[in-house]
Amino acid sequence: MTARVLIIAGSDSGGGAGIQADIKAVTMLGGHALTAITAITAQNTLGVQGVHPVPTAMVLQQIDSVASDIGVDAVKIGMIGSAETAAAVAERLSRPDLAQAALVFDPVMIATSGSVLADTATIDAFRALLDRAMVATPNLPELEALGGEEAVLAHGCSLLVKGGHAEGETVIDRLLETGEGEVARWEAPRIDTPHSHGTGCTLASAIATGLAQGMPLEPAIARARDFVRLSLHDAPGLGQGHGPMGQQYVRNDGLFTGPALNQITLPANDYAVSVAFYKQMGLTQIVDSPDNGYARFEAANGVTLSIHVGDGVAGGATAYLESGALDAWVAYLARRGVRFEQMPKDEEWGWREARLADPAGNRLCLYQAAEYRRYPPWRI
Repeated sequence: MTARVLIIAGSDSGGGAGIQADIKAVTMLGGHALTAITAITAQNTLGVQGVHPVPTAMVLQQIDSVASDIGVDAVKIGMIGSAETAAAVAERLSRPDLAQAALVFDPVMIATSGSVLADTATIDAFRALLDRAMVATPNLPELEALGGEEAVLAHGCSLLVKGGHAEGETVIDRLLETGEGEVARWEAPRIDTPHSHGTGCTLASAIATGLAQGMPLEPAIARARDFVRLSLHDAPGLGQGHGPMGQQYVRNDGLFTGPALNQITLPANDYAVSVAFYKQMGLTQIVDSPDNGYARFEAANGVTLSIHVGDGVAGGATAYLESGALDAWVAYLARRGVRFEQMPKDEEWGWREARLADPAGNRLCLYQAAEYRRYPPWRI
């Protein structure tokens, strides 16, 4: 069944954050987005020009309408609108038909532009939502406003401490659990772009989609982070300020458990001639490594094709199948008698690969690469 994700958040007229970013994330990850809009905003990439809260009764009516007919597997809460709405929503989500839905709470307080989106009374009312949440996903200023790590964990929910607002070239995100402290950590190079509007909304909705699809929290967060990073890489560059990300361009990037056929390597004899040929075919060259006899190209749908001159492809073409759960997939196949030439191994180019041949001797690579397939550090 398609995962049903209820998003309770405000509308962004610029389409970069809020309900609009949430719907993009849920849809691209294979879920169905339901919405209860808490506020209408007039905003663009330069800031928020106006906020019109939706009456609490109407917010509840939206929740009741979709829950009674379609059903809800997970809930994501973003901009809540008012203290009254926060308290009422927390109470409504404790109702038996909604109590089993995993809740991801992104305590939106301040927009990327600096505009305040929650007053003191509303922030105080967040306590009831934290009591109901499975995980909270504040950025560092929001975490400080909530009283810090221990104050959030005291509510019994998990806490994802996002490092995007910290200094440094490496972004560190940490998952904390009550009574256990840090249970997982992710580190990745900072992506230098002004087009990051909606990162928090997108991350929280992507996590909620994973939970709605039955994923445990930690892998749901890992996949959501990959989705956000690819969306940042794919940002279309709209607007004069903090522009929207490119959720609509994230595809074929191993964000799902099942295998995706999205990369093939072909042998080549003459590097320059082969590069010119595939450019003429309309592919975009994204890696140029003539010293290694290696080039990679990207098609319009995100699929990549490589050429390789030399002994590395002496056996002919290699087809690549990607999975967001490579190790589990390989272990499953091995238990059923599939023989591997190489079990999963981290390679120097940022991919994790396992290698084997099919019954006819054709070479296969099962791998996990996420952003490093289309956006390796050495991308042109």
